[in-house]
Amino acid sequence: MNALGFAFDDAVPVTRQLTRALRSAIVTMRLRPGEMISEQEIATRYGVSRSPVREAFIRLGDAGLLRIRPQRGTLVVKISRMAVENARFVREAIECAVVREAAQRVDREARALLKASLKRQGSAVAAGDGAALFALDEDFHRLLADIAGRTAAWDVLEDVKAQMDRVRFIDMAEAVPMAIVAAHHTAIAEAVIAADPDAAESAMRAHLTLILESMPRLAAAHAELFEP
Repeated sequence: MNALGFAFDDAVPVTRQLTRALRSAIVTMRLRPGEMISEQEIATRYGVSRSPVREAFIRLGDAGLLRIRPQRGTLVVKISRMAVENARFVREAIECAVVREAAQRVDREARALLKASLKRQGSAVAAGDGAALFALDEDFHRLLADIAGRTAAWDVLEDVKAQMDRVRFIDMAEAVPMAIVAAHHTAIAEAVIAADPDAAESAMRAHLTLILESMPRLAAAHAELFEP
């Protein structure tokens, strides 16, 4: 375990784990848009050599989260509204197909898992815990992919949706968006539980348009985090 309390799993390549850890730090604003970071700094933080850090930087650069500047350091890219809109488009195409299949394949165990997920989300909303709801949101969408037998589809979205995730994380710090997100998840889950693919797709499509409604407000309130 390193100085940050991050424990690497010996069974998983270090570069993959480090990429995920840095992606999480960027999404949750522990690495802020516009912040400069260096290979040596990150290597020291995580207790690794510079080689996996360099590879992780390249992967996150390809995902549009970092901008590598030779001899000048690496920049955490500010949030691009166009990148968020493009990510939402891709995510909608994949997740609407996924949720239709989930509604077609749902069984008793899946119904129980969905109900348990909604209960946990309700507790997070009641506690005003946006960070917990953000994590539960991730779990909920992955669960839908698992039910559909399309776990790999969610894995494909990991880099694409990172642009959306930063906006979602900011938004879930507020009470009203938290309640709205939970309500949308309830509508999606109820449609899947009822084995209604059309209703499930419609609910998912409505859910994924939320970010288009909230982004102008968030960009105005947090201008320092967004590209001009």
